[in-house]
Amino acid sequence: MKKILIVDDVPGWVRFHRTNIEYLNIDNLQIDEAFCAKEAVSKIESSIDNPYCTIFTDLQMESDFLPKFAGEWLVEQIKTYDKYYSNSKIVIISASPNIGQIAKKYEVLYVPKTVIRNSDAEIYRGFID
Repeated sequence: MKKILIVDDVPGWVRFHRTNIEYLNIDNLQIDEAFCAKEAVSKIESSIDNPYCTIFTDLQMESDFLPKFAGEWLVEQIKTYDKYYSNSKIVIISASPNIGQIAKKYEVLYVPKTVIRNSDAEIYRGFID
């Protein structure tokens, strides 16, 4: 079974991502949700023996980690778990103008929210397959 984690503090964005992923009709897919970086870390820790294959995260969520974005802090935390670092795709989906720089710094994938909002659901398939 493939497991996906969607992390965003805006329920509408979580629904948007979930709906597009479900539209792909991928067999044996479990989609989990977290509405802040701290909740995401908790879900990641509880699934350490069966890691998520893909984690989609927003950058701008709770302000607990300033001057870093919450999503940036989350990526740092994910990278401390060997099973995730080597086996999972991390995709930052954000409206932040420096999304590319942050993704490059942590060697993860990214898609600006403006692009994903205007794309076909198939854009998600490349991150899941």
